[in-house]
Amino acid sequence: MVSAKRLSQMIRKWQRVAAIGRKRLMWTSAKEVDECCTSVAVKGHCAMYTADGRRFEVPLAYLGTTILGELLRMSQDEFGFTSNGRITLPCDAGVMDYVMCLLRRNASEEEI
Repeated sequence: MVSAKRLSQMIRKWQRVAAIGRKRLMWTSAKEVDECCTSVAVKGHCAMYTADGRRFEVPLAYLGTTILGELLRMSQDEFGFTSNGRITLPCDAGVMDYVMCLLRRNASEEEI
């Protein structure tokens, strides 16, 4: 089992490697931006997108966890506050699936 701290370190490392290997600019049409911004998350959830464009609806209770807080800080550093009206996390869908799995199992143990 990977701890939240170790997972944060791995994500930071993957982010650095990915930044070296490719550019982070994503070209989207106006239609795609309109579609993403009009879809509302389920009550009690927050919609977030991964760098590869997959949408995740994260329960608000998870926002206080260490790992998600670190991902949001990294997102702010990489994308800033202007990312076409959506929260984009600097990881791919596979990493986010793993993070969500960890949070579902023990979110209450990792709260700040």
